[in-house]
Amino acid sequence: MKAVKIKDDIFWIGVNDYQTTLFEGLWPLDGQGVSYNAYVINDEKVAVIDTVKYIKEDEYLEKLKSIIGDKKVDYLIVNHMEPDHSSGIVQLFEAYPEMKIIGNKKTFPIMKNFYDIDHNLIEVCDGESLSLGKHTLQFYMTPMVHWPESMVTFEVTEKVLFSMDVFGSFKAPVGGIFDDQNDLDEFELPTRRYYSTIVGKVAGQALKALNKLGGLEIGTICPSHGLIWRDNPGHILNQYVKMSKKETDDGVVICYGSMYGNTQKAAELLAVALKEAGVKTIKLYDVAQTDISYMIADIWKYKGLFLASPSYYGKIYPKMANLLYKLAEIKVDNHKVGFLAEYSWSGGADKSFDEFACDTKADLIDEILMIKGAPDETEKNAIKAIAAKMAESLK
Repeated sequence: MKAVKIKDDIFWIGVNDYQTTLFEGLWPLDGQGVSYNAYVINDEKVAVIDTVKYIKEDEYLEKLKSIIGDKKVDYLIVNHMEPDHSSGIVQLFEAYPEMKIIGNKKTFPIMKNFYDIDHNLIEVCDGESLSLGKHTLQFYMTPMVHWPESMVTFEVTEKVLFSMDVFGSFKAPVGGIFDDQNDLDEFELPTRRYYSTIVGKVAGQALKALNKLGGLEIGTICPSHGLIWRDNPGHILNQYVKMSKKETDDGVVICYGSMYGNTQKAAELLAVALKEAGVKTIKLYDVAQTDISYMIADIWKYKGLFLASPSYYGKIYPKMANLLYKLAEIKVDNHKVGFLAEYSWSGGADKSFDEFACDTKADLIDEILMIKGAPDETEKNAIKAIAAKMAESLK
């Protein structure tokens, strides 16, 4: 796509990346790509807002020059130093060596470390303003959403919020960058996956940032990833507020690991028992087959959570251990949680579940259900009973 006009003198000069397969080296993009959104305000003074990942910097510079021509870039606003937004700084600086770089006091040590840039710097504080001519920028600090130097920029004249990673999502927009040009249902899961895996750990700080921005009269939201929200910015705002408050829907996620099918059988029996107990929405995941980001996205959405795992050399199935690590990081303090620990001659999974429950202060619906090998009739009845307790707890 070419550069796209957002408002008078304000343009999108971002790029779509289909080359990267793992975002942050962790999260699969599954062929849907990701956008790195950057912007330029072509006023009396030219201000560029963020750069893009280095693999796309030539395309980014071409779009920038298509808007400003032979004019110089007066300012680069650095909202966030994560390299998917900042690694194009070096080439931009080479093209415009007189450019001033605007950030906050936590921006510049990272910039020096990453790119050895320590000159032409202007430090701004929370609420400070910068006039470009017709347009005025205001800067708001949003620390730990999700790095310590994170900030957002608000353009006062056109009421445009350049929101950094806040309001972002996976999935590159196809053919058009605006919310009214896309099927918003297609972005619901990519947004939740993005939030739960990347921002979820700092949900409390994210909510503080949203409360701070709530006093602004926002007409358009321009995040660093995903759609530009010009038609209905309230849609993404409401979604982010709900996720940041950890509000959940009725439903149960079952995540299981299974080496030879016994734990899988127990998990499937559990799903049937939950249906019989009146739970309408049930998500069943094999931790060895499904990327962790999809499980976490649904765990973030639904109130109930069951974790089922075999023991493995006196410990827990390794793929389940990885899920426990991430769940402990983002916390499941707003969930009803149950555990099924399968074993043959000795336990191990139960110990890991115990530690996880203690560390996270999980709201347990019952004691850990121990299952020896293939579930017998007594254990099948116990599965029905724990399913009924989960169904009741959701009411």
